[in-house]
Amino acid sequence: MRRVLLLLGGGLAFWLVAALPFRFLDDDPARGTAAVAYAGTALLLCLVPAALTLWWGGRALSQPAEQQLVAVLGGTGVRLFTVVVVGWLLFSWVPYYQTYPGFLAWLVAAYLFTLGLEMTLLLAGRPPQRQEPAAPARE
Repeated sequence: MRRVLLLLGGGLAFWLVAALPFRFLDDDPARGTAAVAYAGTALLLCLVPAALTLWWGGRALSQPAEQQLVAVLGGTGVRLFTVVVVGWLLFSWVPYYQTYPGFLAWLVAAYLFTLGLEMTLLLAGRPPQRQEPAAPARE
């Protein structure tokens, strides 16, 4: 649960640092507001499957290698399918996301950020690996 909260906090920090300056630095206030909305939507769209796959991956770390592989491949499929399909539906069916350019760029940036943060949190929280004693050297 701690890792999921760190993921959400990191996502919020990304949104604050990356999107809010657009609102104040853009010449057109409506375009700046749209950039903040696009970034927030993209981040929320990426955080939901990232939190799910982070939880799933954390549970799989204590499982056999086959279960870890299923978690990695399944998590990738869930994350990618959800973000691509829902992002495409939003872009195609909601006119607001076509008003200004940039929604798809924010979606890619948010996806890559959440993927990197999720993998960092998952690998940092894994249990230490046991070292097998070395076999005695033959002479």
